[in-house]
Amino acid sequence: MLKDIISKKTRSEFREYFVSRTLRDIQTEFDAADVPCDLNYQPTTSGQRRSLVEQYYHAGDWSKWSDVRKVLTVYENVLNQLEEADNEYAQTPFKSLKKWIEKDGFHYSAGKLTPILKHQDLQVISDAAATFDAPELHRQIQRLQNAVEEDPALAIGTAKELVETTCKTILDARRIQYSENDDLAKLVKQARKALGLIPENIPHAAKGAESIRRLLSNLGGIAQSMCELRNLYGTGHGEAGSTKGLSPRHARLAVGKAVTLATFLFETHQERNI
Repeated sequence: MLKDIISKKTRSEFREYFVSRTLRDIQTEFDAADVPCDLNYQPTTSGQRRSLVEQYYHAGDWSKWSDVRKVLTVYENVLNQLEEADNEYAQTPFKSLKKWIEKDGFHYSAGKLTPILKHQDLQVISDAAATFDAPELHRQIQRLQNAVEEDPALAIGTAKELVETTCKTILDARRIQYSENDDLAKLVKQARKALGLIPENIPHAAKGAESIRRLLSNLGGIAQSMCELRNLYGTGHGEAGSTKGLSPRHARLAVGKAVTLATFLFETHQERNI
């Protein structure tokens, strides 16, 4: 079972806040964020306001970013309204709700809720992938946060998976078939071809053509290096007990390369969207 992105406790705290609002206010907030409502669902909670919120909650999938993003818009509006209210009464629920949503790994600032990422590179790929409904991709990004420092082998293995998922997500979006058995190098090659990132596609007359070709050729080299590094040091293989792993600095290098490649592919896909 996939993990909920927003915990039940946080959802409950926001639901209790809505008890102080009118039914019309609740409906307006959720409808404005395009959150669906399951009116056939009969929650066990007491009260019309709690029940209405639960009907909105029940219609979505809390493990899917496409659904959670809509509810986050509602939560952003609530926090923004409380923050701007110039009275002591509003500050208590504001601090409480902000605390609970931040415990779920989000940061509230300037009226926006964004995932808290320890490494700037991961924030970049998170932003680039934000428009995709790809739960596995977002789970990999979250997994890399702590793994880089605490479990370098897991970070290296996940970095390779991140690039694989990126390529598959782009190929799916462009309705290009691939085999589940395709290795990373082949997936990157297919994604590059789909996006027009093949060195041979660069016109000879283009300014800096040779340099651009070399850069594009290096994309395949990154994929090959990721495969080799993962096979030697990453998770997914049983190793001898005496095997020594790599340090966090090596993991940061591998993750940095993977994130750079994945971000470039995502941004190119969005720029050249069909």
